[in-house]
Amino acid sequence: MSRRHRAVKRPVLPDPKFKDTVVSKFMSCLMYDGKRSIAEKIVYGAFDRIESKSGNEPVKVFHDALENVRPNLEVRSRRVGGATYQVPVEVRSERAQALAIRWLIDSSRKRGETTMVDRLCAELLDASNNRGNAVKKREDTHKMAEANRAFSHYRW
Repeated sequence: MSRRHRAVKRPVLPDPKFKDTVVSKFMSCLMYDGKRSIAEKIVYGAFDRIESKSGNEPVKVFHDALENVRPNLEVRSRRVGGATYQVPVEVRSERAQALAIRWLIDSSRKRGETTMVDRLCAELLDASNNRGNAVKKREDTHKMAEANRAFSHYRW
């Protein structure tokens, strides 16, 4: 890691169909080995399934799911006098979005449906209705932060 200066954030281009930068970030995180066309097929296929199943706007369902999965608090390790404490800290908005995207993708990959399109569709619908593994992950993170609230004075 360079000590001179922080890396410059590159602007994210919006996705071609919905003109949304968050959907584009989601595709980039879903992508394996630079296969963007396959990631686009998966995401757009899941959005089509969401539209046919729920009848709602798929991008709105996607943003609702992200909002429901996004954490407010997390624990960070802090070493004080030979002991390591789990200190609860508030999550920056960029990190919260990145965590939400990562948790949605991980939990959809672990689901039991046959194709990734079905898995992603089901996980997004579950997350938009405040259930599913990604939402459970957020609740577990909040519980951990709540349990370690006593160490919050070690916050830096």
